[in-house]
Amino acid sequence: MPLVTTKEMFAKAYNGGYAVGAFNVNNMEIVQGITEAAGELNSPVILQVSKGARAYANHTYLVKLVEAAVIENPQIPIALHLDHGDTFELCKSCIDGGFTSVMIDASSKPFEENIALTRKVVEYAHDHGVVVEAELGTLAGVEDEVAVEHGHESYTRPEEVEEFVTRTGCDSLAIAIGTSHGAYKFKASQCTRNADGILVPPPLRFDVLHECIKRLPGFPIVLHGSSSVPQEFVKIVNQYGGNMPDAIGIPEEQLREAAKLAVCKINIDSDIRLAMTATIRKYFAEHPDHFDPRQYLKPARQAVKDIVAHKIVYVLGSDGKA
Repeated sequence: MPLVTTKEMFAKAYNGGYAVGAFNVNNMEIVQGITEAAGELNSPVILQVSKGARAYANHTYLVKLVEAAVIENPQIPIALHLDHGDTFELCKSCIDGGFTSVMIDASSKPFEENIALTRKVVEYAHDHGVVVEAELGTLAGVEDEVAVEHGHESYTRPEEVEEFVTRTGCDSLAIAIGTSHGAYKFKASQCTRNADGILVPPPLRFDVLHECIKRLPGFPIVLHGSSSVPQEFVKIVNQYGGNMPDAIGIPEEQLREAAKLAVCKINIDSDIRLAMTATIRKYFAEHPDHFDPRQYLKPARQAVKDIVAHKIVYVLGSDGKA
């Protein structure tokens, strides 16, 4: 099948009590690892491209890699999504360039400015058969072009969501309930430590999520910054020359609970980066004489496939839902 929008994906996910994984892509190995896992598990999947990824890999290369993945996995629905578009011009470029979904992130702007910019993108996108994700509330952390200091994030205000969705016409809404971008999602002062000395983050604000659901019945919710930062990968990175103290993510059981509710899209990026980096660092340490990129990128690609398969089955619940 050709690239699809997320509209039908989200309707099925909402009614089925699962979420679709939105995985950030930057190169061939990441695209292959994600879609091979989704194809084998018969899961719908969203491949998303950030502004930084477009700058790194070039729009045309990324679109063609995704088109190749569609050809190789004709049995599953695949959407191509712009992650954190920050201007109308960027969103328009992606809409004109073959994306089936775009996010306009004007969450840092005042409420009325957020509505105006989102509405402008929605009108252009809908005229071209493309769907739009918007955002209310801001997440802390760093992801590509997005950087918000801890202490400056803000939870979504449920009393605003109905007006925002009605006035903008957006197709899905990213909300802030305590997730955060990057591998350092929380300061140590925000957390407790378990018996092994590992940081335990504060719980997600499910009260905010439930209130948003009540005000937007049947409407798809999105969670950004939802990597779990698996400690086994952090340990490998540190063991083989890395320096990632106190990297911590979102507990997977909380994400699974959210996926059973109205959360239809869960964004995962840092876990893929960690899986690749840990695998490559270990490979270089064990094979110091190797220099062929195919030698170390092959196990790195497998690591991506394995972590995505794990997320599909144990976090998203989207296996068998294509």
